[in-house]
Amino acid sequence: MSFQSATVIPVNGEGTEDVLVDKQGRIYTGLTDGRVLRVDNDGSTIETIATCPGRPLGLEFYGDDDLVVCASDAGLLAVSLSSGAVRVLADTVFDAPILACNNAAVASDGTIYFSDSSRRYPIPEWRTDLIEQTRTGRLLRRNPDGTVDELLTGLHFANGVALAADESFVTVAESGACQVRRFWLTGQRAGTADLFVGDLSGYPDNSSTGSDGLIWIAIPAPRNPALGVVQKLPGLVRSAVTKLPESLQPAPSKTMRVIGVDDRGDIVHSYEGEIDGFHMLTGVRERDAQLYFGSLLENAVVTMAR
Repeated sequence: MSFQSATVIPVNGEGTEDVLVDKQGRIYTGLTDGRVLRVDNDGSTIETIATCPGRPLGLEFYGDDDLVVCASDAGLLAVSLSSGAVRVLADTVFDAPILACNNAAVASDGTIYFSDSSRRYPIPEWRTDLIEQTRTGRLLRRNPDGTVDELLTGLHFANGVALAADESFVTVAESGACQVRRFWLTGQRAGTADLFVGDLSGYPDNSSTGSDGLIWIAIPAPRNPALGVVQKLPGLVRSAVTKLPESLQPAPSKTMRVIGVDDRGDIVHSYEGEIDGFHMLTGVRERDAQLYFGSLLENAVVTMAR
């Protein structure tokens, strides 16, 4: 299916990388300048909830008054919806900084599962990490007592994180590998990992669990043949490519995709195409049969009937 019924809602800032929706249908998003916004679903009112250190990316509700904010360069943060106060939940693991905190999912007991995309490059240098294939991404878990565990390491640019509706497993996107991994939390397979969705048509980004029980995954762009060629070059040549001007590096197209996936890893909904005035769709949220999109680069969010 296409994005024909999509409505673009402008906001007063750049880079609505992720989106979150409350019971009133209001949309929350973070911007490149550190602001976290709350936007009415018709765009009539835009409020600044807080200003964060770093670059706010993934957002999740955390209790009655807080948001979890994944902030590249600043770590895992909590933001008060009522006061705008910001506090750090985790900015180091094993005494080393969390360099590229990207996306998160919050369990019913307050446990936070989140991704650290790269141990070498912050999020603004995502192209470099994909070209060099550092495979230093991680899936992390912040426990209610504040301790942090590594669940998966060696991921090819760890990205979107989502929990199964029954919290039996957590998924993490590997953007550079065009696949989504699953880490089992309960049952006989607890503590093991397997492939959830493989051989995707593009590079999976943020993900979230919808009110429909599906895991929704944003795919900002289809696979880029030029990137595939560059990734096969010797390491020194790949490093040289990363030093070229951005306009000469492999770039994503304007074609985007969003998929809804069931607990078996089967794709049951798929939307693909272009949206006028909106590209690089990196965030997706489903609530009450409505879809909401964010973008790493755009000054807008998007709503669309599922």
